[in-house]
Amino acid sequence: MSPGMQAAKGGADAPMAAGARLEAMRRRVRLSRVAVLTAIAAGPIALAVTVASAPAAVQAATPATPTAVRTAAAADDPGGYAQLFVSAWLRSSADDATSAQARLAQSMAPGVDLPDPAAGTQPAPKSVTAVRSAHRDGGAWSVTVAAQYADGRLRYYAVPVTADRAGASFAVTGAPGVVAGPARAGVPKSPYRVTVPGGDLSSTVGEFLAAYLTGAGEVSRYLAPGLTLAPVSPAPYTALSVQQVSAVDEAAAAEHLPADGTRVRVLARVEARDAGGRWPLAYELVLKARSSRWEVAGLESGAGKDGGVR
Repeated sequence: MSPGMQAAKGGADAPMAAGARLEAMRRRVRLSRVAVLTAIAAGPIALAVTVASAPAAVQAATPATPTAVRTAAAADDPGGYAQLFVSAWLRSSADDATSAQARLAQSMAPGVDLPDPAAGTQPAPKSVTAVRSAHRDGGAWSVTVAAQYADGRLRYYAVPVTADRAGASFAVTGAPGVVAGPARAGVPKSPYRVTVPGGDLSSTVGEFLAAYLTGAGEVSRYLAPGLTLAPVSPAPYTALSVQQVSAVDEAAAAEHLPADGTRVRVLARVEARDAGGRWPLAYELVLKARSSRWEVAGLESGAGKDGGVR
């Protein structure tokens, strides 16, 4: 055989050999996958054995690139824990330390004494709610918990709580103390200072909210292109009327529809009705002028950070 023919044959054999090796590696990978799936069905012990005995070809086929893994610790605000403790503590009695509520309170705060109410003089609170959590040094917290009673009384308790470094374990470190409630914050002036008269914009707002809350009509017909919004289901109200519409922008109160693309922000105060009575509600909306009509471009009430605007 001539040198040229030998070289040609060698050149052809090399790709064939490489292809054979690649196909063999693929078969080993497929077999390894089947083994792992079988081990998963068999149980964790079988899975561990299978992973430990997997052929090296699988490792070679998948580059060992380090992957950054973020471990999300549990929320370290112990407000819910303090709320549960105060609820159990207020419903327990030192005279009956074996009751379910007493045992719960003692398990959450082993060093805290149970209350000792006189018989029939301390009704259980109607509701208990954590209203404020203040982080101190290290894992120390002070949680303010409000207890509301059926007769209208409202009492606030400050509860000292400690949390571990991961924010996954808590303990009440001392007896709760009765404190004054949080002060009421000042209410800023509303940006909705432009009164919107009855007209196309007010009608659009009323018809949209009626469809959204009562099921009267299709919500989608009032929405700007690109905005998807499902109605409240099942519809909570049977009727709705607009009481007042206010706006941030003067364009919302103009006699004529502004140019296409104009956006305005409005606050609609409405009255909803159902079998149980009348309910005053308010909704913040963004409307956009397009094709000689107003369209809802965003529902900001209860929306996320972007305000529902699209």
